[in-house]
Amino acid sequence: MSLALAIRPSPKQERSIAEATARLNIWEGAIRSGKTIASLLRWVIFVANAPRGGSLVVAGKTADTISRNVFDPLMDPAIMGPLAKRTSYTRGAPTASILGRKVEIISCADARAETRLRGMTCAGAYVDEITLVDRPFWDMLLSRLSVPGAKLFGSTNPDAPSHWLKRDFLDRRHELDLKSWHFRLDDNHSLDPAYVRALKAEYTGLWYKRFILGLWVLAEGAIFDMWDEDKHVVTTLPLMEKWLACGIDYGTANPFDAVLVGVSVPDEYGQRRIYVTNEWRWDSRQQRRQLTDAEYSVRLADWLDGIPDTYGPGTGGVRPAWLIVDPSAASFVLQLHHDGFRPQQGDNSVLDGIRTVSNLMAADHLRVHASCRDLVDEIVGYAWDDKKAAAGEDAPVKEHDHSVDALRYALHTTQAVWWRLLEPVPRL
Repeated sequence: MSLALAIRPSPKQERSIAEATARLNIWEGAIRSGKTIASLLRWVIFVANAPRGGSLVVAGKTADTISRNVFDPLMDPAIMGPLAKRTSYTRGAPTASILGRKVEIISCADARAETRLRGMTCAGAYVDEITLVDRPFWDMLLSRLSVPGAKLFGSTNPDAPSHWLKRDFLDRRHELDLKSWHFRLDDNHSLDPAYVRALKAEYTGLWYKRFILGLWVLAEGAIFDMWDEDKHVVTTLPLMEKWLACGIDYGTANPFDAVLVGVSVPDEYGQRRIYVTNEWRWDSRQQRRQLTDAEYSVRLADWLDGIPDTYGPGTGGVRPAWLIVDPSAASFVLQLHHDGFRPQQGDNSVLDGIRTVSNLMAADHLRVHASCRDLVDEIVGYAWDDKKAAAGEDAPVKEHDHSVDALRYALHTTQAVWWRLLEPVPRL
């Protein structure tokens, strides 16, 4: 099949497309490196000539990721040219059409997705973000690829080196009917060099190795290894343009911690920043008394009301736009509603939240007032759990993390609000 594309694949993409003739074909590596587009182009070529007598499947973690990562590019004329019209899909639908062939859509957010494959005979499959798929689902999918000439295509970002995909498949590719291609960010020559430089500056440590270099590496050492107290901790605050959020990590026996976050007015270079301006903590062990939900609510209001009017006119008695609460604190959320607040449960996607905070630090878009001592101390000591990393799981050590969790809730949950505010203001 000849592809009349709107883009020109890179030499590495072209080579991988031409070489993808194995039963299992996997593109792995850095973000924005061109691996997904190459894998999708090869999938379309396969669909055009796929064996009859079996189902075609597109699988991914969720319906949203399948739509965004697979079908948005396939239906984008800027990528696929005239072929974009030959793909039809409605977000959330159980099937799609590619080049006139019916394609089954399976999201595998939990183990029950495996049951959708049982009894199915597959002629071909495309899997988005393979490392996020449960191993039982993957094994079942491979077992259903029984039609002669059936093939699987897929892409993924790297994970821990002990991940089952690397250990049992990529590292054994010479023993299996499997081909794979490793992509780094620099392999995508179509990206704006300024964008590439920005990405390289924003990611550090584990994220740089995985998302820029495309390496399968362990999470080890300090999580916020880009933290520089001389740069990130301030003793004076600029005026706040927007009181963004108060993030709350709820605790009874453990500390209760709240951090107040604002977005500053543009500086002399037109740059706004996010500032953690104030912190309030109640440690029941130190205080030798646990507070009820009602008492926490009253003290939280008193703390916000008592913040001095030093950040601009009318800011005494702060009420931020968002009150983001630990999602496990359902009873406290109800109490806050009863007391006139408008709380929202925080997004507790731990790794995504850590990455959000890390990127802000690396880009020098986040600063913390020196009075927030508990937060500063926790940031310095926040580390990856070595035992879990060795077992293939990226997770922080769960101790001395209450302020960090509050900050993560506040920033990750509200990122749709603040990311545009951080774009530099043009200077006249």
